[in-house]
Amino acid sequence: MAVLCLLTISLLTAQGCKTLFGDIAKRTVTVPPLLKPLQTATSDQLIAEVNRVAAVRSLRGRVDIEFQDTSFSEFGINDKYRTAEGSVIVQRPGQVYLEVNGPFGVEIARMTSDGEHFRVAVLKGDDKYRRFVKGTNNARYQTFEMGDGEAARDKEKMSEQRAVSALSNLRPQHLTDALLVRPIMLEKNVLPKVVYTQSEFYEEEAAPNTGDKQARSNKTGRVVRGYYFLDEIVEATDGRAHLTRRFWFDRVNGIRFARMQTFDEQGDLVTDVTYSNTKPFGEGARVNLPSRIELSRPHDGYKLALTYQSPEEAIVDRQYQPDIFILENKWQLREVDLDERQKK
Repeated sequence: MAVLCLLTISLLTAQGCKTLFGDIAKRTVTVPPLLKPLQTATSDQLIAEVNRVAAVRSLRGRVDIEFQDTSFSEFGINDKYRTAEGSVIVQRPGQVYLEVNGPFGVEIARMTSDGEHFRVAVLKGDDKYRRFVKGTNNARYQTFEMGDGEAARDKEKMSEQRAVSALSNLRPQHLTDALLVRPIMLEKNVLPKVVYTQSEFYEEEAAPNTGDKQARSNKTGRVVRGYYFLDEIVEATDGRAHLTRRFWFDRVNGIRFARMQTFDEQGDLVTDVTYSNTKPFGEGARVNLPSRIELSRPHDGYKLALTYQSPEEAIVDRQYQPDIFILENKWQLREVDLDERQKK
């Protein structure tokens, strides 16, 4: 009798499970596909790819520039400016010269950094925007905050302070760090000690618009892309360590240096740079480099996208005189000395 009861319960349970899970098993769920094939690489190969890009000593070319002020993003305000044209010269170790031009070649702004100090001249627009801003590369300046005070109630004064704040945060030397990546030096018996670790990572992202059969069959509009991480970690003498740089490598159909993030000693994200659209640069296609660079400085409140117009016409590895990277206020603009302002 007990055996018969157990058999009856087993049959009922089996039938219930079949009814309960049968529909679920038949349901089709569409998920983003994993892009393939995925290339494998060692840490030495990843380091070699970074140093290949970092071997360029100087670069000069015509560019398209798109700037976005995100300093007020917490209030739902983002100022995205029209794409402008310009020319840029970057030279190691930290020198940069940038011109920004509007329609019909009218110069809007010019900025330089000699590796220690930066200078920015805004030449067009209302008088409240025309400034000559100068400061120190490694300094951290206070940004204007929106509040209930007098500046927030006075729209004109607030707009002026926002303009100065945006200029103080847009430092030209950030372009040097993004365009001329600092090489990886594997040095022994040097303090602080630097180590590199490799890991893999998979990220879901928008599907590339390739137009092939696989892309057309993807109903989700999303894909999963495989990456390698190469983390640069500095070890302190007290046994602690902190992440300084993280390199991303796209593994689909090869190994491509795709992104670089930098961090401070507290682990806060300082710079996030993405690299895309690799093309031959210079006469004779001497080196392959990313032709589009997107730079984000979350704590400085801006994003910048820079695209080389004609990479094959860019000048690679020419030596430029230091005085090119020191901008003088020949326009007699009103000067804003951020170092003096910080003291006050």
